[in-house]
Amino acid sequence: MSMLTPPGMGGKYRVTGAAYPRMSRKRSRRQIVLAVLGSVLALGLLAFGALQLIDVFQGDSPKRNTASGAKDCPTKAAGTAAKGGPAAASAKPTVVLPQPGEITVNVYNATPRAGLAKAVGDELQKRGFVIGKVGNAPADFDKKVPGTGILLSSPATDKAVFAVLGTHLAGATHQTDARETADVDLILGDAFKELNTKEAADAALALLANPAPAPVKC
Repeated sequence: MSMLTPPGMGGKYRVTGAAYPRMSRKRSRRQIVLAVLGSVLALGLLAFGALQLIDVFQGDSPKRNTASGAKDCPTKAAGTAAKGGPAAASAKPTVVLPQPGEITVNVYNATPRAGLAKAVGDELQKRGFVIGKVGNAPADFDKKVPGTGILLSSPATDKAVFAVLGTHLAGATHQTDARETADVDLILGDAFKELNTKEAADAALALLANPAPAPVKC
């Protein structure tokens, strides 16, 4: 027996050289599986943490930009409009309408009410329109206009003329004939009662000239 052999140990545990016998027990399969699972879980946590750090430092990702843009768009548009930038120009679109002094109106009465054409013509003249002919409606229309009235003009007449006249006379329909002049016939019908007040007409005209701006698309 060698002097390196512990007392009481012999046989296969006898030390015959400089090496010692291996005293630890073999690891069980369960311990190996748990060790592997622990390693996989640790690697997964490290990878998730790395992704979170990347997302934090990359503040211009598409998702973050979309959310930020949706919140900032109204503020940016308002700021640009306040400075008189492009948003300010699009926020208040202006429609160019003809002035009453640029429109010549012939007033005709297609109803049994005497003096109606003259009364309406005088009022329109006070409101700035140029009044042409005034009298009873032609035979094609006399006593044949059940509605408020008819605006009769050349096919080339700008629709804006009808819009301006319509602010003073609600419900009138539009028709065209073979004329080549720029004047417009206002033929008063049975349903006509009176012109809209000048205040109401001016307010309607202001809305036509300055329509509400379209919603800003973010």
